[in-house]
Amino acid sequence: MPFTSVTKVADADFPTRWGHFRILGFEGVIDRPEPCNDALPAPARRVEGAVALVMGDIHSHPPIVRIHSQCLTGDVFHSLRCDCRQQLELALAMIAEAGSGILLYEQQEGRGIGLMAKLRAYELQDQGLDTIEANLELGYKADCREFELPAEVLKLLGVHAVRLITNNPAKVEALEQAGVQVTERISAEVPSEPTNERYLQTKREKMGHLVS
Repeated sequence: MPFTSVTKVADADFPTRWGHFRILGFEGVIDRPEPCNDALPAPARRVEGAVALVMGDIHSHPPIVRIHSQCLTGDVFHSLRCDCRQQLELALAMIAEAGSGILLYEQQEGRGIGLMAKLRAYELQDQGLDTIEANLELGYKADCREFELPAEVLKLLGVHAVRLITNNPAKVEALEQAGVQVTERISAEVPSEPTNERYLQTKREKMGHLVS
């Protein structure tokens, strides 16, 4: 889904407990976007947002990069239904240890279906459906994310090759197709919890994620 435009809208100092970053805001505009749920009206125009946390020298060699989809329940409320927060902290720690890297944080809650739909999907999961079955039951695709905006952000930053922290082959493929070389895939696997074992099993068996 091609973006009509991608622009940087902010660039500021950003100290964290992992170290000092720059925080950059980006907006991408899509005209006539394809709907993720055919039962809902498609907007004529969609604006997507993404944040880049940038540390150190990202140009002398392919930097460590993590593309992280927003997860309010995990990232903020420390939910154990998923492994999102653990992966976020793992990525930040890896970047800090390396002294350089980029974390791209996309506004793609619930694999792109949005927060309220994600909570409705939680209800269906409580009734026995897995994450994909719940999305489909609500009329959405299994995964509505495209990962084109992170690729465009990387190119705006002058980064054309990366070491990508991910278990998701779709992210590797999306970057490669967009012209960003993935020189290495770094595992984002974290210890599982009894409350997210089925979630991880679905990722592995139905989405092809590289988790044990």
